[in-house]
Amino acid sequence: MAAISTPARHTVGLLLLLGVVFIWVASSFLVSNLFGKLEYNRPFFITYLNTSTFSLYLVGAYASRVWKNRHSTKPAQRKRSRSDDNTALLLADNTSGEVSSLVVPNAPDGVSPQPGRARLELIQPKLSVKETVLLGMSFCGLWFAANVTQNASLAYTTVANSSILCSTSGLFTLIIGAAAGVEKFNAMRLAAVLVSVLGVYSIMKFGSDEANSTHMPLSWLGDMLALLSAALYGCYTTLLKRRIGDESRLDTPLFFGAVGLANILLMWPGFIVLHYTGIEVFQLPHSSSMWLMIMLNALIGTFLSDYLWLLAMLMTSPLVVTLGLSLTIPLSMAGDIVFKGLSVSLPYYLGALMILSAFVVANL
Repeated sequence: MAAISTPARHTVGLLLLLGVVFIWVASSFLVSNLFGKLEYNRPFFITYLNTSTFSLYLVGAYASRVWKNRHSTKPAQRKRSRSDDNTALLLADNTSGEVSSLVVPNAPDGVSPQPGRARLELIQPKLSVKETVLLGMSFCGLWFAANVTQNASLAYTTVANSSILCSTSGLFTLIIGAAAGVEKFNAMRLAAVLVSVLGVYSIMKFGSDEANSTHMPLSWLGDMLALLSAALYGCYTTLLKRRIGDESRLDTPLFFGAVGLANILLMWPGFIVLHYTGIEVFQLPHSSSMWLMIMLNALIGTFLSDYLWLLAMLMTSPLVVTLGLSLTIPLSMAGDIVFKGLSVSLPYYLGALMILSAFVVANL
């Protein structure tokens, strides 16, 4: 299949991101309903079950590999040395005659771009099965921690507040991304992040009245958990982008399958610790309707949406996707107003507008 051009990849990434936004908002209301009306406050169990569904991707990854092996007609390729892995080059037409500087690790002597001739672009090799599995297992801890804190925040604060505070991960993403060399730190991007943070402050300071806060006396705990989730999200998003780079390098189903398998094998002791400390007493859902809601949230809100999220992040950038997820805010506000009868003031809407503006600036 032909490679997708950079502008087209960016557009496809934004469309995937839009789908993720709608799914995540619906998932947030579903989890909030479980914790509230249905009184099933089990964030660890829900996160464990959601992440475990990733292991289903291993079935697809295995079937795909078997099918390719049986129908492959390509001749065997020469086994490359270790030094060859960092020296994959592609000749591309350069009609403009302009060539930007390019550093090619371990490139042969004398290989360099020349003005007016073909341009040399570095193509990184695809991650091996072992590398992909190890990457998935190593990121399972960060992934699980970010999701369990976000789910737990919904037990103590509103969906809108949780979405708003989680959107501050843009600040963490910019700082960590710039330090890791994944994001470019410039005035426009810094301004976008600061505008987003100011929008969050406007919403939190002036948006909701005291009547709304009295319904949730532990809203400060939910807010703190949402901020922790934002920091963890910014961290693992940047690290994934740095390690993978382009989506063509990753066997995505195998990666998610490794995350799910690592979650099943490594995270189950948490049930014992939380049960005997009284933080989260182990209890299975007690009705078929509750099981239905949990499984829908697992298969759509996690199994599907996180797959789309990873592709969107690799096709654009961690900062663009992080700020783009702030689009959950107006949808969350509308949901809280319609379904929970919350009243908001004008600064609440102005803050949301500032966050949306930050997303547009980041894409410019």
